[in-house]
Amino acid sequence: LRRKRGEHNQAIGRSRGGRTTKIHALSDPLCRPVVLHLTPGQDADIAAAPDVLALAPPMSVLLADKGYDGDKLRGAIIRRGAKPVIPNKSNRVVIHRFNKRAYKGRNVIERCFCRLKDFRRIATRYDKLARNFLAAVHLAALVAYWLN
Repeated sequence: LRRKRGEHNQAIGRSRGGRTTKIHALSDPLCRPVVLHLTPGQDADIAAAPDVLALAPPMSVLLADKGYDGDKLRGAIIRRGAKPVIPNKSNRVVIHRFNKRAYKGRNVIERCFCRLKDFRRIATRYDKLARNFLAAVHLAALVAYWLN
């Protein structure tokens, strides 16, 4: 299957819902996004993790959902001096323990995304170019969280 030229570079991909873009983010405990990264919609979440982690500030704990469950990522988080709180995927052979009480705090990132998607431009991606869309996401984050 041949991909249209430039589509992947613009972080547009095909998934079950159509042409989409994923926004990967890290937020602080106050729901403020500190890292924002784009990938095409069909890419696996864990594929973006090294890029997001490279931009991450120092942290003590990293909460993530099952899409980020991988031994390499867990190792990278531990090497950064943080504790990974990631539930195990259903097909995992070696089960890792995780703090279920701490994992309840993952709703912070969900609240962050809900607030960003209040901006229609972010929820629908009007921009053709990935850099323009990422700039719009950054502006929405500034308006929603950092300029209060």
